[in-house]
Amino acid sequence: MKLDKYMKNKRAKVSWYILVVMFVLSLFSEIIANDKPLMVKYDGQYYFPVFKVYTDAFFGGDFPTEANYKDVLIKENIEENGYMVMPLIEFSYNTVDIELNEPFPSKPSLRHWLGTDEEGRDILARILYGVRLSFVFALALTFLSSFIGILIGAIQGYFGGKVDIVLQRFIEIWDSMPQMFVLIIVASIFVPSFTTLLCVLLLFSWTELTSMVRAEFLRARNFEYVKAAKAMGVGHFRIMVRHILPNALVSSITFLPFIFAGGIVALSALDFLGLGLGQNYPSLGDLIRQGKDNLHAPWIGLSIFFVLSLMLSVLIFIGEGVRDAWDKKK
Repeated sequence: MKLDKYMKNKRAKVSWYILVVMFVLSLFSEIIANDKPLMVKYDGQYYFPVFKVYTDAFFGGDFPTEANYKDVLIKENIEENGYMVMPLIEFSYNTVDIELNEPFPSKPSLRHWLGTDEEGRDILARILYGVRLSFVFALALTFLSSFIGILIGAIQGYFGGKVDIVLQRFIEIWDSMPQMFVLIIVASIFVPSFTTLLCVLLLFSWTELTSMVRAEFLRARNFEYVKAAKAMGVGHFRIMVRHILPNALVSSITFLPFIFAGGIVALSALDFLGLGLGQNYPSLGDLIRQGKDNLHAPWIGLSIFFVLSLMLSVLIFIGEGVRDAWDKKK
């Protein structure tokens, strides 16, 4: 029933399809954009460098390190003894195109469909990998923060009294802490990484659903069926999970797409300010910074603006569709 109501919302339905396509394409980033061949036939044998590392000496080179498939010697050796199949985009997110004869950032061309950034890396490849990174980060942040927030809100609302008062005062103090200062301190002490940023943002994002779940549990704990379950000796945990939580999840689910979008914005903003992931990660926020710093190369700013606008717009439309599907008044 809820799914049928959601699918009747054409804007939300189309947004869902767009989001799925973007996510699936990003999952196959290594297949679409890579500086390694998808397949190599060499001396009658088939090899798959995308999934396995082969040394330079393995293909007739001189070094025991990983083969550089753009090296002239490696190319010639493979072509003389077989062939190789390259991806659609022959650059990974960190591949610097040293063969370009123009300064970086270079304009869009048949070689680089969206041009290169200020370090000579393919923008389209960085966007593909960056979208996947943003999706995974936002998904992990949404799941963990929602789990903690729902758990704390359920404890507050169900037990009430002193438990509710103590936790509510703690949340009020916690929410008043300057998040940006904490991030600056963490960035100055630790090298920012995926896990570090996830933990820091999780410290401040778990409170988003707490008040909503708390209010639902405060309301539902006085219902007759809850009192009857207590009178029958049913345990607190079972009552919370089986009898009250399903009702509380109705309002919580409608907020998940918005929390997801907030996770993408938070990661991009931190990368833009230089407090996020380093150069070893394909960062959408770093492309925003490059677009600001290189106004003479508008293809950088326009590309990342279109991608982020599309991602956030479809997430908002999906959130609106979910909210309308769960709205009993409609």
